[in-house]
Amino acid sequence: MRDAVIVEAVRTPIGKGKPNGALAHVHPVELLAHTLRTLVDRSGVDPALIDDVIGGTVDQVGEQAMNTTRYAVLSAGFPETVPATTVDRQCGSSQQAVHFAAQGILAGAYDVVVACGVESMSRVPMWSNVPAGKDPFGPGVAARYPEGLVPQGISAELIAAKWSLTRTRMDEFAVSSHRRAAAAWQAGLFDAEVAPLDGVARDECVRPDSTPEILAGLRPAYHDPGFAERFPQIEWNVTAGNASPVNDGASAVLITSGDTAARLGLRPLARLHSFAVTGSDPLLMLTGVIPATEKVLRRAGLTLGDIDLFEVNEAFASVVLAWQQATGADLAKVNVHGGAIALGHPLGASGARLTTTLVHALRTRGARYGLQTMCEAGGLANAMVLEAV
Repeated sequence: MRDAVIVEAVRTPIGKGKPNGALAHVHPVELLAHTLRTLVDRSGVDPALIDDVIGGTVDQVGEQAMNTTRYAVLSAGFPETVPATTVDRQCGSSQQAVHFAAQGILAGAYDVVVACGVESMSRVPMWSNVPAGKDPFGPGVAARYPEGLVPQGISAELIAAKWSLTRTRMDEFAVSSHRRAAAAWQAGLFDAEVAPLDGVARDECVRPDSTPEILAGLRPAYHDPGFAERFPQIEWNVTAGNASPVNDGASAVLITSGDTAARLGLRPLARLHSFAVTGSDPLLMLTGVIPATEKVLRRAGLTLGDIDLFEVNEAFASVVLAWQQATGADLAKVNVHGGAIALGHPLGASGARLTTTLVHALRTRGARYGLQTMCEAGGLANAMVLEAV
């Protein structure tokens, strides 16, 4: 039976997604091309052998339009014969790219494939792909949800209220993310995964000196009188400090079959064990990580106790803390090198970034199983299990 293994995984440093961000001067195609070049350089794979490149990007407009992944392949210097496509599953776009790539290997459609992702939120801000006054949902959705859907920040507030998550608890979690990320950088644990670019070598948003007291001074990020009237249970505890920032970055993962890796003399880092995707309530929107975790464990034939390390995307502290309460996972095993609150969340790149961090963390910690899951707009979630080899 064929298997799918990761033989290399890299990412850029993550910059602030603002005009003064460290990577704001870099075109998104070049961000992604940099990871693709680094991927083949570090692995030694001939890019002519790559059967496909599957990339994730959320705001596919402007400089991120026209199948960004294809032009990154060309900019990276790969042969023109190497194809590419760009997918969108919102924040999980490049995790979905990993799923598609691995499933192609398992099906025998590919022998060597790249899964990757990019987002330049400084150059292509969030919601750039929805012009003012345009409705991306349509009348059928409006009829099904007559009171109206809500932005992600309101969903994060609703989750905090439903799971009784206090401002203090979420701020403490955010501080822990920064401290873990800073400690990982200090210990050199990101060196194997990060590909410095234009003099930028570290993630720009990590704040090692952050404290709960500092975060306590921040104002609620999403307070709205209309939503306050509609949802009186909201306590308005979500702030810029306990949510992920906006960012620029790219990531890429090289996946082959085990037989192909052996034939090419490549050293597998991890086996792609099991996959799951779920849909959930589009109002709460971000809770799909809970059923996705249950589903992927069931498919893997594993229990929560079998998992050594978890990567749960820190779109908001409330999402990870609600997931932890629902699953009973040990937070000491979750995002051990920090998460998106500290490292950043370049939307289309984050899925493969989590995979990259998890693969390297499994190896450096001598762990066996890792589980990755991400919440996504519209009430979606991806989950997968990796096994170190």
